[in-house]
Amino acid sequence: MDATPHILVVDDNEEIRTLLARYLVKNRMRVTTAADAKAARKALPTAAVDLIVLDIMMPGEDGLSLCRHLSETTDIPVILLTALGEETDRIVGLEVGADDYLPKPFNPRELLARIKAVLRRAQSLPPQKETTDEERVRFERWIFDRVRRELIDPDGVAVPLSSGEFRLLSVFVDRPGVVLSRDQLLDLTRGRDSAPFDRSIDNQVSRLRKKIERDPASPELIATVWGAGYRFLGKVAPA
Repeated sequence: MDATPHILVVDDNEEIRTLLARYLVKNRMRVTTAADAKAARKALPTAAVDLIVLDIMMPGEDGLSLCRHLSETTDIPVILLTALGEETDRIVGLEVGADDYLPKPFNPRELLARIKAVLRRAQSLPPQKETTDEERVRFERWIFDRVRRELIDPDGVAVPLSSGEFRLLSVFVDRPGVVLSRDQLLDLTRGRDSAPFDRSIDNQVSRLRKKIERDPASPELIATVWGAGYRFLGKVAPA
């Protein structure tokens, strides 16, 4: 198995694609290029891609739409290329699942450093359990419906989840019993910025506890592991 990272570069600018591909190959990476989202979607099923460098502004389907699709259907990390000063695109990109971003024009050396950093984080994440393919899983007294993005209580009443709560609960039920650090939770739930937002994870855990715990003040499902992070203690099984 080839351990050389395989990078998919998606950009409608041919010069950028060519120069970036040459630079990454020179730095011991395999590269596939695509001129737009359509070409990228066509390449993905047959290419074992480790990371995608994705331009936001492209004709046809834009990078944000493709990034959202990738976040929902794959675990492939994405680094967005954004127009200089377009902070809104950066924020939206992180919200829809990008792992990092870099404004244009950029230094290829900095992009290479960010690619290596994102790959290191992705490779250090704990593996998922076998129940991850199930659309509905059961834990404690709850049924978690991934398709409807809601919890169902013993009486059959549906409790809606915010996007953040859904992503966080998905991470926990996919890795029951595993201690997850705040950095790992930021990576796994996506939307990680270049600076650590530890409190955002703490606040998200607090909100989720209010929905799934019998007593949020004395949690039995999401345990705090002091100095390390959080651990999901619920027994997860297909519903």
